[in-house]
Amino acid sequence: MKVTFLGTGTSQGIPVITCNCAVCQSTDHRNKRLRVSVLLEMGDKTIVIDSGPDFRYQMLRANVKDLDAILYTHEHKDHVAGLDDIRPFNYLLKKNIDIYATERVQQALKREFSYIFAEVHYPGLPQIDMHTISDEIFKIGKTSIIPLNIMHYKLPILGFRVHDFTYITDAKTISEETIEKIKGTKVLVVNALQHEEHISHFTLKEAVDFAQKIGAEMTYLTHISHNLGLHEEVENELPKNIKLAYDGLSIFCE
Repeated sequence: MKVTFLGTGTSQGIPVITCNCAVCQSTDHRNKRLRVSVLLEMGDKTIVIDSGPDFRYQMLRANVKDLDAILYTHEHKDHVAGLDDIRPFNYLLKKNIDIYATERVQQALKREFSYIFAEVHYPGLPQIDMHTISDEIFKIGKTSIIPLNIMHYKLPILGFRVHDFTYITDAKTISEETIEKIKGTKVLVVNALQHEEHISHFTLKEAVDFAQKIGAEMTYLTHISHNLGLHEEVENELPKNIKLAYDGLSIFCE
């Protein structure tokens, strides 16, 4: 399975044009982060986890030619706002896109994109097939997906384990029951917002502590605010098997 980080950033502390901090002014491409999303390319399916506001550009930038499904972790705008931009895939591939989301997230999508779900379907609108998921294992094509219950402050959200790859974003609390489902994973992706304490996101220290508890062969940190600091400087302080992810990074895992 090929995994490509479409985006590794966050709306928390998002850089602005007038910001003169070292991260915002950096010429290192690894410090230029769009909203968090990841692309999974398997033998029979191409899947994206979350479609934030930058979805269209991310797919163009990564030269993605196919799309079968989108998995949603939760309903916050920085994770769902790009749903409308599946339309070119509908048109070019002549197929509906499968959407996998909990009932709560589906209700949010129906509020946000009511025109997609209207009884009178206007030509050219996004074509989707909705699938309800919970914490039960489900399949996309030949691949089994294990949903992981995560707490984003007081909001229940989902992470996903696919074979030996585990993807978690927006986590603040993870139960021992969920940790047992994650253990044994070879590649872990987990959020690390900033150094300072945050009410709903792991700090860098919390993310590193969690990664060491899981003991994956390699951990990549994502959902990074520019408040975390420069990529090179932060990564030099991390254990050898923990790295900062960056937009465009591709890795291969089982």
